[in-house]
Amino acid sequence: MRIVIAGGHGQIALRLERLLAARGDEVAGIIRNPEHSDELRRLGAEPVVLDLESASVEEVAQRLEGADAAVFAAGAGPGSGVGRKETVDKAAAVLFADAAVRAGVRRFVIVSSMGADPAHEGDEIFDVYLRAKGEADAYVRGLDALDWTILRPGQLTNDAGTGLIRLEARTGRGPVPRDDVAAVLAELVDTPATAGLTLELISGPAPVSVAVKSVAGN
Repeated sequence: MRIVIAGGHGQIALRLERLLAARGDEVAGIIRNPEHSDELRRLGAEPVVLDLESASVEEVAQRLEGADAAVFAAGAGPGSGVGRKETVDKAAAVLFADAAVRAGVRRFVIVSSMGADPAHEGDEIFDVYLRAKGEADAYVRGLDALDWTILRPGQLTNDAGTGLIRLEARTGRGPVPRDDVAAVLAELVDTPATAGLTLELISGPAPVSVAVKSVAGN
C-alpha cells in the first residue's frame, strides 16, 4: 500500500511511519519544516514538504495521487493558541479530507481526541480544541466519497507500548501509549471493514490485531 500521512513529523506519525515502512508499505509524510526530511527518510518514509495551513485543495490532492490510504495525524500541539486549533485541528483536517476525495483516495483515517464534540462548551484553549476536532470529525463523516474511520485516543503517554488495548465505540477515559496508537492506526489502515466507525482507544486487555478484528466484525 501507499499511505500518505498528514502531520508526518508528529509523535504518533513518526511511530506509524516506522511501523508501515517496516512491514513493506510505501509511506509518505507531509511535513511543514524541510529540516525534518532526513528524520523521515531514516524511518523509511518519503518526506513531502507542504504547509497544510496555506496549501490549496489542489496542491494537497496532487500529493495524494496514487495513494491507497490517507491518515490525518496533524495537530497544532499543546503549546499552540486558539487560532491554530482552528487552522490545524479543524481546517487542515477538512482540507486533507477534501483533497483525498479529489484524488480518489477512499480509505481515510483521522486521529481525533476523546471528548471531541462540535457542541462542546467552554472558552479555554482545550475547549476550543475539542470543538475543532469535533467539527473536523463531523465534516469527515459527511463525505460519502471516503471510507473513513475516526480514532479517538485517551490520554497520550510516552510509555513503551504494550500492544494491549481497549478499542470500542465508548471505552471511558484512560491512558494509552503513543506506540499503541500507532500500532492501531497501522491495523486500521489495512482494515477497511472499520469504515464508518468512530472508535475510542485506551490501554486494555486485548492484543491490537484482535481488538481491530473485533470492531471490524471479524
